[in-house]
Amino acid sequence: MFTTRPELVGTHGMVASTHWLASSAGMAVLEDGGNAFDAAVAAGFVLQVVEPHLNGPGGEVPVVFTTGTDATPKVLCGQGVAPAGATTAHYRDLGLDLVPGSGLLAATVPGAWDGWLTLLRDHGTKSLRDVLGFAIGYARDGFPLLERVSATVDTVSDLFRDHWTSSAALWLPGGQPPRPGARFRNPKLADTWEWLLAAAEAAGSDREAQIEAARRAWSQGFVAAQVEQFCRTAFRDDSGVDHAGVLTGQDMASWQATYEDAVTADFGEWTVAKIGAWSQGPVLLQQLRLLEAFADRLSYVDGVPTAETVHLAVECAKLAFADREAWYGDSGGVPLETLLSREYAQARSALVGETASRDLRPGSPDGLKPVLAGHVLAGSFVAGKEGGGGALGEPTVSRTGAVRGDTVHIDVVDRWGNLVSATPSGGWLQSSPTIPSLGFCLGTRAQMFWLDEGLPNTLAPGKRPRITLSPTLALRAGDPAAAFGTPGGDQQDQWQLGFWLAHTTGGLNLQEAIDSPMWHSNAFPSSFYPRAWTPGELVVESRLGAATLDALRDRGHEVIDAGPWALGRMSAVGRDARDGLLRGAANARGNQGYAVGR
Repeated sequence: MFTTRPELVGTHGMVASTHWLASSAGMAVLEDGGNAFDAAVAAGFVLQVVEPHLNGPGGEVPVVFTTGTDATPKVLCGQGVAPAGATTAHYRDLGLDLVPGSGLLAATVPGAWDGWLTLLRDHGTKSLRDVLGFAIGYARDGFPLLERVSATVDTVSDLFRDHWTSSAALWLPGGQPPRPGARFRNPKLADTWEWLLAAAEAAGSDREAQIEAARRAWSQGFVAAQVEQFCRTAFRDDSGVDHAGVLTGQDMASWQATYEDAVTADFGEWTVAKIGAWSQGPVLLQQLRLLEAFADRLSYVDGVPTAETVHLAVECAKLAFADREAWYGDSGGVPLETLLSREYAQARSALVGETASRDLRPGSPDGLKPVLAGHVLAGSFVAGKEGGGGALGEPTVSRTGAVRGDTVHIDVVDRWGNLVSATPSGGWLQSSPTIPSLGFCLGTRAQMFWLDEGLPNTLAPGKRPRITLSPTLALRAGDPAAAFGTPGGDQQDQWQLGFWLAHTTGGLNLQEAIDSPMWHSNAFPSSFYPRAWTPGELVVESRLGAATLDALRDRGHEVIDAGPWALGRMSAVGRDARDGLLRGAANARGNQGYAVGR
């Protein structure tokens, strides 16, 4: 089949990400003797500069990884928690029934800095300056601005001028959005990082002591102090009202990144590893488990899935995401073992029919009764009611003033067998006002909580929101073999499913699987404000073929043709334990993702 690029093959290392500059920085670290963790951290910081509409220093990062000496998949949680003042009572008293998607009320503790530094400390080899220097250089000296950044700024320019003046000062030079391709600088962010480096190097020459000092300078020093001071001011948010935030320096000082075991499930010779049910990660495993009942009906022709393959995948996705809505959250009581069991999947797969379902049908694992948010039960934001429906993936900035964002992704493998998959996000330039003394803004991940009491994903202090960020790692016959992922909000684990089926069922290599036509369903509630959904809607790439699109319509799907190359921003790396060869691939959609390696 036609591929946009070759699958890269080498022996030294591979870096794949959503921006060429980040991939190049990661590869430079590998060439300088660093390992996959060093490279991932360097690439992650560069992405905060060059894709500021998709992630930033005030955001978060989950990572799934294995090391060259331990094939057990582990998770690094760089997702911050809800502040102590983030109670449902407080938000309800403000007259809110949803957490706003922008502004300061939706801020969780920023997790990316501590997450990346914890990973660097425990598994990297380079100094903080070695890995942070690339990002500082781009922030200080400038980088070519993506067209999408300019478009995002243009969309929210009135909001910046009228309400978020500190953002206007940074993002509207001369009062206008910066020109696409122009050299853009963020010197205040470079200053912030240099101050953190100064605090690190004041601790002496020991690498780990420097990293620990930089972590403290962030969470217990000047960064936390500036964040708290800024959050005391009220700013306009999606509710149409000015609200102050509840995040404090004490919230930041009380939190740190943690490790946990990955959630895994076996599929023949493959084991797929995801982050836990405080994310949507296990929903990929549920989809794959449900599809086991239809293995003999899944097929690809010349790299393109058949209509039956897409239909079955979409109907299984609806069931899995309905379970996500009812059961997932950072509640400690998610019946995940049952949700991922073959017995449960067999019972659920019987619900898959030959035509498209329009119902949200969560299951009853262990005989438990599913409970959904009142907002979902009321169907307030179903298509045709209050503006629901129609998203083409991760929520983007709307023309009506809603200021939601996207995500980035990084995969790295090195010659020692270390394998890393990370999906940083949050702290988008359009999330909340720029903190002028720091050069970045806070994230809005708390919008993913519900304000209804008694749900797995109900807002509560110290709790992680049920995020959509979902990096993936796969083992083959027990050996770490692939790391992959994509931006895309609720669509991340649908596009990853398409990639995985193309790779394993279709027999395509990593690049071919990324280039294979993609699809996703919008038939379940979005994780993002205002939580819209469109029962029956199926978004597809036209390269599936006119006959396939007609066949899907005949099955009752409301097919939306997004164009030939529109869905997903997948990247992937791999390692063959038999010969040690490394592979890398990245998405051509959007004209910015790249894999590099040798």
